[in-house]
Amino acid sequence: MTLTAQLRVTRGTFSLDLHLAIAPGEVVALLGPNGAGKSTALRTLAGLLPLTSGHITAGESTWDGPDSFVPAEKRPIGVVFQDYLLFAHMSALENVAFGLRSRGTRRVEARAEAARWLDRVGLDGHAQTKPRSLSGGQQQRVALARALVTGPDLLLLDEPLAALDAGTRLQVRAELGRHLADFGGHTLLVTHDPVDAMVLADRLVILENGREVQSGPPAEVARRPRTDYVANLVGLNFYRGTASGTEVRLDGGGTLTIPRPADGPVHVVFPPNAVSLHAARPGGSPRNVWQAEVGAIEQHAHTTRVRLDGTPAVLADITTATLADLRLRPGDVLWAAVKATELHVYPA
Repeated sequence: MTLTAQLRVTRGTFSLDLHLAIAPGEVVALLGPNGAGKSTALRTLAGLLPLTSGHITAGESTWDGPDSFVPAEKRPIGVVFQDYLLFAHMSALENVAFGLRSRGTRRVEARAEAARWLDRVGLDGHAQTKPRSLSGGQQQRVALARALVTGPDLLLLDEPLAALDAGTRLQVRAELGRHLADFGGHTLLVTHDPVDAMVLADRLVILENGREVQSGPPAEVARRPRTDYVANLVGLNFYRGTASGTEVRLDGGGTLTIPRPADGPVHVVFPPNAVSLHAARPGGSPRNVWQAEVGAIEQHAHTTRVRLDGTPAVLADITTATLADLRLRPGDVLWAAVKATELHVYPA
């Protein structure tokens, strides 16, 4: 059964209007800037916030609609919170068994099933350990086991890896991916992290100002962003413009030469590492060349990212050696160059 939801919520001046459909076994990642409505969407699905209008249905069951509202404790859901919210006075085993006990499962049976889940997430040796004695990654696994032990129809993951350090996050993300692949229910992952979304999700839904602005498989969204937020999320330079032949006049000023003729409104994208910087105007093969002023310089992963203010403005990733050769400082004026073949163009 597919879970379908038309989430309409009005709270003061903010309104959410989002349609979601999640197939069995599918992982959908909900991304968006702060204030976009991600937490509101999650709270409505969890039963913590009623809809103003719309519906949430799973197969034959309606969880929220004009004539019904199923409270959170009655919904077949599991939730993994950003800070895990484990019960500090309970052992790992008791934490995992809690969901089953609250649904009426006898203590012996609940503890036995909890023990099986702790073994499944690699914590069979920590059954009697309290949360304060567990690492962040171990706490996350306890929280995941607690959410899955009841066999939920819907698994809600609220920034599940945000509290982990970088090294632990890599390992736990891989483990989480394996568990999600085995989960036959519906999964909604709410995250700010594009890597979590790209690695864990089958489909991305991008939310801005309470509305969906883009959705699709991760590779498609990454290749064809449709808003500035999405382009920034996937690390691309992004422009809107009007194409005529092999020239695009950009909405913000300037023109770009593109590899193949096009016509009408288009988006143009290219990665920062496609941009080369020069102290003097470069020659050679046909390329887009324009002057720009260095606005900011910062370390970005294993490269140096330079923000250039010009027509158009652009982000460039350069090596430390190039940075040293050019002796860049904010305010310097230089030449930016991008080969036409590096540009990806698609209809707006």
